[in-house]
Amino acid sequence: MDNGFPVYIKHMVCPRCIKAVKDEAEKLGLGIHSIKLGELILAKKPEDSDLQELRENLDAQGFEIISDHKSNVINRIKTEIIKVVHHGEELPYTMNFSDYLAERIGSEYSSLSSLFSSIEGMTIEKYIILQKVEKVKELIVYNELTFSEIAYKLGYSSSQHLSTQFKKSPVLVQRISKKSRLLKENLSTRSRMRINAPQTNLVNMSLVMM
Repeated sequence: MDNGFPVYIKHMVCPRCIKAVKDEAEKLGLGIHSIKLGELILAKKPEDSDLQELRENLDAQGFEIISDHKSNVINRIKTEIIKVVHHGEELPYTMNFSDYLAERIGSEYSSLSSLFSSIEGMTIEKYIILQKVEKVKELIVYNELTFSEIAYKLGYSSSQHLSTQFKKSPVLVQRISKKSRLLKENLSTRSRMRINAPQTNLVNMSLVMM
């Protein structure tokens, strides 16, 4: 069975990215077998000229087609982590992150870890923590979950464990506090505007009737 022609793409991190890449491929008349974060599977191998044009069009939008093996593996590791942390793809109940990555990418975790550290200058574990911190920032700003609920959502054993991650970055704590305060101020302002709007309309109606 033909599995199509894979094209691995850097910086695909959200559903809008998938749509943007899909649109560019379709503009060139390239048949699409499947598409997901970090990976476009074409129905068949494209002409070199079409692949180069796709590369240039994607470059213009901030994406990058990956051609070497090491970069492709690094991108796949990041993509799998982002899918779990930011887009709600759940790990199997009995599987930890290292086993999950090894299974999804098809390589021993020790090899993945060594490659990632040598290229990125940080461990996979550190990259996972950084992504979780970014997600926590987002969830705190939106103010829809308690700190304990956020900790559970991101796989921390307790809210105290999550708090420990934040205490290691005082600048991050200040940034989150500032964003949270600004959001609350904006919501308060909008609320006052809604309350005052009907009164303004009544005044205008009275002036018209006079």
